[in-house]
Amino acid sequence: MRNFIVTIDGKNYSVGVEEVGESAESVAISAPLNKAPKSAPKTSAVNAAGEKVLSPFPGLIKNILVADGTTVKKDQPIIVLEAMKMDNEITAPCDGKVTLNCAKGANVETNAVLAVIG
Repeated sequence: MRNFIVTIDGKNYSVGVEEVGESAESVAISAPLNKAPKSAPKTSAVNAAGEKVLSPFPGLIKNILVADGTTVKKDQPIIVLEAMKMDNEITAPCDGKVTLNCAKGANVETNAVLAVIG
């Protein structure tokens, strides 16, 4: 099961999609994408130079404790990830400026890039 946040008419919906038969790479999108929602993560964040902050397990982004572009210190809590009804603080692995790559309310998988600290 893969979880996605889908925005329709400005409203976000959490959707779980089960992969059946075809691989995810072979599925074509039949409808054109208009524009990214305002809360969409920046695609450049994944390619940005710096230390990646990865999700240690699948869960729900319950809260983001810092704003995009904030300077943080090592071990400072930056994201609250809920898994199995428990809140887990995700901390900065190093000092630097945060580039967020997730949105509050999003479901993430293990090893998803939540942020980059550079």
